Amino acid sequence: MNQTEQDPISPNKGGIEIRRVRENDLDHIVALDERVTLLAKPDYWQDIYERFAARRMDKRFFLVACASDDDADTKALGYIVGEIRGWEFGSEPCGWVFAFAVEPGTRLQGIGEKLFGAMSAEFRLAGIKTMRTMVPRKNQLHMAFFRSEGMVAGPYIQLEMELDS
Repeated sequence: MNQTEQDPISPNKGGIEIRRVRENDLDHIVALDERVTLLAKPDYWQDIYERFAARRMDKRFFLVACASDDDADTKALGYIVGEIRGWEFGSEPCGWVFAFAVEPGTRLQGIGEKLFGAMSAEFRLAGIKTMRTMVPRKNQLHMAFFRSEGMVAGPYIQLEMELDS
């Protein structure tokens, strides 16, 4: 069995277990995301769960952090979601992190670092050498976190334009 098939993914250290998402985590994740982003997106998270918890699990990772001594219906303290993507605009396959949050009251306890480390390990096990994410310039919390984990500006520039309605 490879590591992507195991549950939990990382060893139980510091009272926090990092493991793949389970269906009973979804309500906690929806609520955590709403507390952090101030937007309720239950349909979005249901779709992410369906796509990332059961299909292409060797290239898609939806991980949660939970207190290791809690029961099976424990509250998620954080989550990270990513996937291996490749060849867009000439990019070699790389790992992309596109969702990340830690319960505000539990920040600065190493939960984010453990989630980031577990995601990094999954990408490494899949043979990936580069990990990317996108962060709004004004989101100082995520910018500081990802930089503290060693992420720096990459070789691409994000471009956008407003579409007329």
